[in-house]
Amino acid sequence: MSDILIRPEAPDDDPAISTLVANAFGPGAYARAAFRVREQAPHDPALSFVVDLDGELAASVRLTPIVIGSCEGRLLGPLVVDPPLKSRGYGKALVRHALAEARTLGIRYVLLVGDPPYYGPLGFAPLPPGRVKMPGPCDPRRLLVAELEEGIAASLAGIVVGRP
Repeated sequence: MSDILIRPEAPDDDPAISTLVANAFGPGAYARAAFRVREQAPHDPALSFVVDLDGELAASVRLTPIVIGSCEGRLLGPLVVDPPLKSRGYGKALVRHALAEARTLGIRYVLLVGDPPYYGPLGFAPLPPGRVKMPGPCDPRRLLVAELEEGIAASLAGIVVGRP
């Protein structure tokens, strides 16, 4: 297997990331609630990473600044892996890396909309039902949080808003 390099996203990675997102999520991706939040604020370049596999972009994760009530955090996503390269651990490696970097920067929590069986082992847990809402349709069982500050999830309440 080739060497995996996780590195910060560079501005010239954007076209390749856009292609990965389009291939992975299709044309309906931008109608999802998480994308509505991402339209409100640009992703945080200090917390956006790619997997560079022998000079080719294999996967990407972006974290976007958000606020829930008065509590600032980050929204994870999109997490995208080139479809032929799925199930090799690139996505999980990116999530672990992004969470570790967010913790070093003093980020209190990272929120996402995703599958609990995939994200649970990476440190994400469901939020109490009804306390946090996305600005659009979202299955509340898929709204997950990784507490980077212990106990912060209990204080989260309100609508998720992108923070420019």
